[in-house]
Amino acid sequence: MSAQEFYAGDTSPRASWRLAVLMGANSRTYKFALGDALLDAARQGRDAVPLKDLAAAYGIAMARHLAEAPQAPHATHLGERDFLTVAEQESAATLAAGRPTEKLVAAAERSMPAMVMRKFHNLRGSDTVPHTFYELLGTGRHRTVRLSSHLLRLARSEQAALLSAELGARWSIVETSFASGVGRSLVEEGMAHDLETLKLTDKLRRRSVTGLVEATIGFQHGRCQICGEVIGPDEPIAVDHVFPFALMQRYRSVGAWCGPDLDALWNLAPAHAACNGTKSDRLPLPAELDRLAARNEAIMQSPHPLRQTLRRPLERAGAASWRHFLAAVPPS
Repeated sequence: MSAQEFYAGDTSPRASWRLAVLMGANSRTYKFALGDALLDAARQGRDAVPLKDLAAAYGIAMARHLAEAPQAPHATHLGERDFLTVAEQESAATLAAGRPTEKLVAAAERSMPAMVMRKFHNLRGSDTVPHTFYELLGTGRHRTVRLSSHLLRLARSEQAALLSAELGARWSIVETSFASGVGRSLVEEGMAHDLETLKLTDKLRRRSVTGLVEATIGFQHGRCQICGEVIGPDEPIAVDHVFPFALMQRYRSVGAWCGPDLDALWNLAPAHAACNGTKSDRLPLPAELDRLAARNEAIMQSPHPLRQTLRRPLERAGAASWRHFLAAVPPS
């Protein structure tokens, strides 16, 4: 699925935001810190923010994450004036004070325009997202970030909390892929999941990375896998086995199961808890298979381990696409 096809599924600013956050390339995690700062400013109803104020929110977010995991691949060369170098140096003092140091804010303010703000709306290749979320105005020390009406409406929408959770989940996945000694494992094997806790896990270190729902629901446009409607902020969510796990048990009762593992990420999708309960152990309907194929194809456009997690079953099955893969389940 291309970015254009993903956007065609929901031609709204919300889809543009998800394109930027979920499907853009990430050589560092600056995009997530900027997105977090932008959402926070928009939630406050601010339509214009001095760059220095945005730099302060951006800097403290980076400092908090640097305390937990690397924010760039370890092979990345960092010069003395590189923002990550400064952030690492100022992290302890920033966290101890509960606010960014002046040196950290100055480094962020200096680096943000060229390093991240110019690139936030870009996708891989030469494409940009259909909607923009800010404009940088002015020069020198008096630059202002004007937030677009699209961003202000997103921050006040019923899906605002979900968009924030998706950003946090994506951030966790990317920084995990940067962690020393883990990157190769994740590239080769992808990620595992724990259905008891609904967490995606790092296979090598056997640690939770992020929530399964938060990591995947954005690729479904925030919609239920079963009914296709948007999941509201107060509606209980379940994780649906699209092909019911009981199917493997039925086949084993008369012979060997020759199909793919149904207890795997490709077959797990967020849904309304009520829809999931009604569906029970029935086979998926054609519309549900279409939604699952589109969701999985969207994830395949997402760099780093989540993409590889879904690539593996396709390769094992020798399937040309998710629609071909799903058509062969259950095996004839």
